[in-house]
Amino acid sequence: SRTLRTRRVAQGLSQAALAQRLASSQSRIAKMEAADATVSIDLLVRALFALGAKPRDVASAIANGRSAAA
Repeated sequence: SRTLRTRRVAQGLSQAALAQRLASSQSRIAKMEAADATVSIDLLVRALFALGAKPRDVASAIANGRSAAA
């Protein structure tokens, strides 16, 4: 999602660094940022929280993703 990439870049993290925080892979982070439908919502939520998002921010990011898909 755009929100994920914006937060990651603002914190000066690479995709690989975020992946390491989440015990995931850089390719999964890239897929999340590209809004790939194969990425689990759980991983997206964990990534947003790892980047300091508040519950309201997560809900907004999910809602924006749904409206973009419609």
